[in-house]
Amino acid sequence: MKLVIHPAIDETRLNKIRHAASSMVVVNARDADEALSEIADADAFFGKLTPPLLARASKLRWVQSPTASLEHYLFPELVAHPCILSNMRGLFSDVIADHVMGFVLCFARNLHVYLRQQQQGLWSPVGDTRYVTDFVSAPGTVTPMDRAHQHLSDCTLGVVGVGSIGAEVLRRAAAFGMKLRGVDPVCRSVPETLPSVWPLDRLDDLLAESDYVVIAAPHTPETEKLFRRSRIQQMKRTGILINIGRGAIVDLMDLVAALQSGDIAGAALDVCEVEPLPSDHPLWRMPNVIITPHVAAASTHVAVRHLDTLLENIRRFQRGEPPATIVDKTKWY
Repeated sequence: MKLVIHPAIDETRLNKIRHAASSMVVVNARDADEALSEIADADAFFGKLTPPLLARASKLRWVQSPTASLEHYLFPELVAHPCILSNMRGLFSDVIADHVMGFVLCFARNLHVYLRQQQQGLWSPVGDTRYVTDFVSAPGTVTPMDRAHQHLSDCTLGVVGVGSIGAEVLRRAAAFGMKLRGVDPVCRSVPETLPSVWPLDRLDDLLAESDYVVIAAPHTPETEKLFRRSRIQQMKRTGILINIGRGAIVDLMDLVAALQSGDIAGAALDVCEVEPLPSDHPLWRMPNVIITPHVAAASTHVAVRHLDTLLENIRRFQRGEPPATIVDKTKWY
């Protein structure tokens, strides 16, 4: 059997791959011409597969994508080809879930407001600037400042797309005592966290019940622009929309309109429909919006996990077993 890698990788990873591949021939193609020549009789491929490479392959049975997302990897001929495709899902679940809870805590405790006020040297509690007087004159009274700062156990968090990332978000939210909701086309439960994950036809129910809506779905033909204005309006007016899935799922101009009209209370975005988000985009200047530049998956652990997943799938292929991260090419996940 033969495995072709393209683009070429470094010697350290290559040696580990050759060890995992055992008796398989491993070709680390130095350029496109070598890849085109070597893939003709290859059984497996790791890297960026292109239509010309696939057209030349006569024995290809397995393709390993170097990424978790597939919207820019798939093309019609690959979808139709009988080869098995696997991806790199599951590498970022915990770190992205941490990022989500950072967004949640910012909005729950107004940290994004206080960070901006700090730059101005401004001491101004959200909800009531006269809180000291009120507190002294009426101890034990619930003030507007109290109401402006949420207790997470009073809140519901809903996840759209309960894959590995979405499930981890729910586990993190459960640790804060939040009430949980989830919708997914496949997953029906998250063991020890959420006994019942709803089917997609209950998405509007999730939106209506959730204080925080977290988009953790992949970009597929079904999810593209899933969140238009009418969908966003199904959320609570006090709700916060968080997107760490794919930018194409949320129509940004519709989101702007929803925020300007008070349809929802705020949004946190790590991914955007257009990246980088243009500097003149109105979202940058909205005080109820938090934007991070597609960094939710940043972690020193990811490179090791990436290689471990590749090696495990190579060992599985060598033993005649399916990869651990097999995907449905027709569904893009």
